[in-house]
Amino acid sequence: MAQTRQFFDPAMLPVVYHPGETLDEKLQEMKMGVKEFATRVSKPEKTIIAVLKGKSSITPDMAVAFEMVTKISADMWLRLQKSYDEFIARKKREVSLKEGLHWAKKFPYAEIASLGWFSGINDASGDANNMVDTLCAFFAVSSPKGWEDFYLNQRLRVSFSISLAETCDPYALSAWLRQGEIQAGEISIDTKYSAKLLRGILNEISDVRKAGSTNHDELLYSLLGNVGIKLIFTETLSSAPVKGCARYIYGVPCIQLARKFENEEDFWYTLFHEIGHILLHGKKSIFMENVNYGDKDPEKEQEADDFAVLWMSK
Repeated sequence: MAQTRQFFDPAMLPVVYHPGETLDEKLQEMKMGVKEFATRVSKPEKTIIAVLKGKSSITPDMAVAFEMVTKISADMWLRLQKSYDEFIARKKREVSLKEGLHWAKKFPYAEIASLGWFSGINDASGDANNMVDTLCAFFAVSSPKGWEDFYLNQRLRVSFSISLAETCDPYALSAWLRQGEIQAGEISIDTKYSAKLLRGILNEISDVRKAGSTNHDELLYSLLGNVGIKLIFTETLSSAPVKGCARYIYGVPCIQLARKFENEEDFWYTLFHEIGHILLHGKKSIFMENVNYGDKDPEKEQEADDFAVLWMSK
């Protein structure tokens, strides 16, 4: 039986055993006691007992020593240990994902899927067994706790300085923000942002507004991209009707806007408002419109409002 297990990849078995079981079988086959084996491999007897009981791992040093006595290669011992460690880790993750199902159900999963935001994820079906894994993959976190640390507990203040814990629907809103991050990653710009460059195109942006062009999105992409700002349009979720957001994503200023607005004036006001945030406020902050959140700064919001009013009046 010991030889059979050596010829198969343990990772392919429905249950992967600790390599201590293989060692136990081999010692029985060799008719060798634990004490003798420990002496032959120059390891404490208690260490060998711990391995046999599955309470200790086989290290590279031990694997080489075991090879000399058992004639089973060090590589095989290490592969057995690696397969077992991965098996245990995945079993723990399975439990974690099942416990996270209540978390997954708080997202508008079907609506997100219908917008194609899960494209590229292996299994994005609405099956309960896949929902948690799919959302974790979408948010690029290993677990629901990772999502909570990032979006609710502000663990990464440098790149994300607000808490969504006080918003009406932090789950849907975080999905909207995450989709913006993904879209931003697909945009390439060569120019490094500077306030001077941005101020230099404000009149041109105002002219685009006055012209009433039907293809203003492309013109704005180009104008803002040429001064180092990524412009993103993202479909809003029904439970997170955010209009816009200004923030730095991986060191690049980004303006994320809703795909649809009630009217053109609302669109332009929101755009100028977000430009105001980029121009007037620091890169460690994030600003969202039409949403209340814990760290919303009334003074900075007013400054952005005043900026928008000024350029809407020109």
